[in-house]
Amino acid sequence: MEIVLSGIRPTGNLHLGNYFGAVRNFVRMQEQNQCFFFIADYHSLTTHPKPTDLHGNVKQVLAEYLAAGLDPEKSTLYVQSDLPEVAELYLILNMNAYVGELERVTTFKEKVRKQPDNVNAGLLTYPSLMAADILIHKAHKVPVGKDQEQHLEMTRTFARRFNRMYQEDFFPIPQAYNFGAELVKIPGLDGSGKMGKSEGEGNAIFLIDDPKTIRKKVMRAVTDTGPTQMNQPKTDGVENLFTLLKVVSTPDVVEHFEVQYNNCIIRYGDLKKQLAEDIIAFTEPIRQRILEISSDDNYISRVARMGAEKARESGAATVREVREIIGFRHF
Repeated sequence: MEIVLSGIRPTGNLHLGNYFGAVRNFVRMQEQNQCFFFIADYHSLTTHPKPTDLHGNVKQVLAEYLAAGLDPEKSTLYVQSDLPEVAELYLILNMNAYVGELERVTTFKEKVRKQPDNVNAGLLTYPSLMAADILIHKAHKVPVGKDQEQHLEMTRTFARRFNRMYQEDFFPIPQAYNFGAELVKIPGLDGSGKMGKSEGEGNAIFLIDDPKTIRKKVMRAVTDTGPTQMNQPKTDGVENLFTLLKVVSTPDVVEHFEVQYNNCIIRYGDLKKQLAEDIIAFTEPIRQRILEISSDDNYISRVARMGAEKARESGAATVREVREIIGFRHF
């Protein structure tokens, strides 16, 4: 059984793009692998969140991922800061990370350009902390997005460097977990690219959105003036709506609107109304579960404690071995 690790950023709510893009696959992964899912609250400190915001975001993320199907009995779901050993491994890895290689990281250079007044050391050493998160559990696979591929490559570099320096075949060399055809890309409602909060609130359907909000967002989705000839190629906005329809609606509903479109008799208002109701039917059970879990502080605390215990059992063992390999000894 392979060890798989994935980090979860404590920023914003889950939307349909997150759910179909990764979370649904996380739920499947936990059935076949030893999975560690952690909420990356240390990483979020680079943006200097307020204490109340940080705690509230962590709680919300826990509730939403539990509601979406992560099972604390089948996987290890924990808060990064509940595993203090990761900070020690982060320090050790930083001793063998070089400024030049860290400064060449694409995401760091982008941050320097976009936020020149907040170029902190945490941003520079972000790859080291990510490597510590992965290596502390000796993970074999890591699901990563396009923007994290370079960080994973650096994790492999740090693992090989440690193994070479201390002449120990200690850290596995982690590989990217490829979802392949299972990864469904959900478009946004604004007629452009993928669904995401960074594109604006109206672009995304969040799992916590109530029916009224979902109807309002869908009815405002970008379309066009309609087809003027049979089998006319769809514009981006219309294609996005049909993609969403294929995800949440039944095949006969999709076929109905495809026929209407191809025969130039489609009414986008009717399509949007149907799409909104089908999205609501899909998200409402999850939303109710989110609300239920969010109001149960005892359950959330119990899940977090259980995850912390399991994570520390794994992480503490790794750090003890690392200290022994390096040469730290208790007198």
